[in-house]
Amino acid sequence: MRVLVIGGTLFIGRPLVEELVKAGHDVAILHRKPKHDLGRRVENLVGDRNDAESVARALAGRRFDVVYDNVYDWERGTSAAQVEATVRICSGDWLSRYIFMSSVAAYGDGLNHKESDPLAPDYHASPYVRQKAGTERLLFRMHSQSGLPVVTFRPPFIYGAGNPYYREQFFWDRLRAGRPVVIPGDGHRLMQFVYVNDLVQALLRAMDEPRAVGEAFNIGDSKPVTQAEFVEKLAKVVGIEPTLARVPRDLIAQAGGSVMEEPFYFGEYFDVPPITENIGKVSRVLKVKMTPLEAGLKETFKWYTRNHKPRTSSFEFDDKLLALAKTGSPASV
Repeated sequence: MRVLVIGGTLFIGRPLVEELVKAGHDVAILHRKPKHDLGRRVENLVGDRNDAESVARALAGRRFDVVYDNVYDWERGTSAAQVEATVRICSGDWLSRYIFMSSVAAYGDGLNHKESDPLAPDYHASPYVRQKAGTERLLFRMHSQSGLPVVTFRPPFIYGAGNPYYREQFFWDRLRAGRPVVIPGDGHRLMQFVYVNDLVQALLRAMDEPRAVGEAFNIGDSKPVTQAEFVEKLAKVVGIEPTLARVPRDLIAQAGGSVMEEPFYFGEYFDVPPITENIGKVSRVLKVKMTPLEAGLKETFKWYTRNHKPRTSSFEFDDKLLALAKTGSPASV
């Protein structure tokens, strides 16, 4: 098949492109850089997916059987209208799948969501949530009105080799240095994960499975874990008994701790209100077997030991929080 991957060079796109090439597909990637390192078999198309004219120029005269839309612009956002423009440029009788990467965040909040649950409203406080939910509504409306062969995926936290976010590595840096790990609040906040390799396998299956068209798929571990449990599982992979230091969130906030930018206190974008989902449909329809969290973390740790450079400078804020937790007063640190 002729396959376009929008993005293609980062966390999800890279292993996806590699698997597509192995399977013998003709693959092109669309991104903003003039070249890539994915090999000669992957065509390089330069364009800004948020700019319809740029996408149209890059794709002029080309037809693709399958389009994977994995890109979200974290600096500018990516709106439903911008995705719609890409869809219309790519659409035609030849298009058999438009596979869109959404997020569990599209639900807005709440636990144990099924795919049939309502998505977050357009007035939700988070632009990311609004845009993911709004884009899905648009795509499924296009499916019902014009037959767009759309498939969407709603992963929770994605982990695995090549993760560009300071997440699993954040904790392994501290555990291997013999450091205590700060746990925000009581550590009972739920988290749900999906191994990147499992997500890629589901994306590949969605190309060929007729029942996937017009469907959304939750994908991830069937059982969420608490924040404290997650740190314990990370520590088990390393063979270290962790020291957990619980610090109230109000004290973390007063000290300047951030979820999205340095100084992190619990990994990058990890301490957020829980949103979890019911898993089952993806296994029934796409026949994807989820990798157990412990097994996926072991494989991720192998990559970490070969590729990651510890960020020891981040320990200064940890020390500030640990001292703060002992005194209970920001004025004393």
